[in-house]
Amino acid sequence: MQKDDTSLLNAGDILTAIALLTRLPVKAEFDRSAQAVWAYPLAGLFVAALAGVVVTVALWLGLAAPFAAGLWIAATVIMTGAMHEDGLADCADGFWGGWEPARRLEIMKDSQIGTYGVLALVLSVGLRWLAVWMLIENGTWFWALLTIEGLSRAAMPMLMTQLPHARDTGLSHAQGRPALNSALLAIGLAAAIAFLMIGWVVFKLIILGGVAAVLMGWLAHRKIGGQTGDVLGATQQVTCLAMLVALA
Repeated sequence: MQKDDTSLLNAGDILTAIALLTRLPVKAEFDRSAQAVWAYPLAGLFVAALAGVVVTVALWLGLAAPFAAGLWIAATVIMTGAMHEDGLADCADGFWGGWEPARRLEIMKDSQIGTYGVLALVLSVGLRWLAVWMLIENGTWFWALLTIEGLSRAAMPMLMTQLPHARDTGLSHAQGRPALNSALLAIGLAAAIAFLMIGWVVFKLIILGGVAAVLMGWLAHRKIGGQTGDVLGATQQVTCLAMLVALA
């Protein structure tokens, strides 16, 4: 029997968020999956900190910025199991590969990748690599990348609260619909931590990331009538890329 715990904050939510958004071997309780969305930014910060260690070692060993940037991308992809990249590819294929919502959802569920998905991944990974490369060369990469990884994951809970589930199955549906205060806490927490790390410029990133997330939400509602796990992953990728390019 699952526990009926509706409290807003729970330390165990951090492990739950990490377990949901990464492939890292952490022990977590999933009976608070919906409430744990407030900790999504902390999961992003955790992934970024570990990737930062990889880049730091690479630079210490004398690797050039392009290679270090590639290692950053590789480390984040490995730790998250490429679930966000998979969501981006699935959305690209489904949104533009079908003529009606049911067909688009069917395409998104297909494990095969199409032309739109390949192009979306090539553009996303390529642009992220260039942006991270520039930040590393400028010596401003560490706190900037932590900020972006945290903020980009704060966008997902808001879509979960504002959009209905587009299908009756899948990871997003299984988690449930979080309360608005949990989503707002995720944004506030990410913004506060980001401000401590990079200062006032964070508000420009929040506005830019917010616009990107709203556009993704509008597109998902128009194309499939709601959100899925793929939509949430794609939103993280799009907001991350928008903020990276702005900083670089």
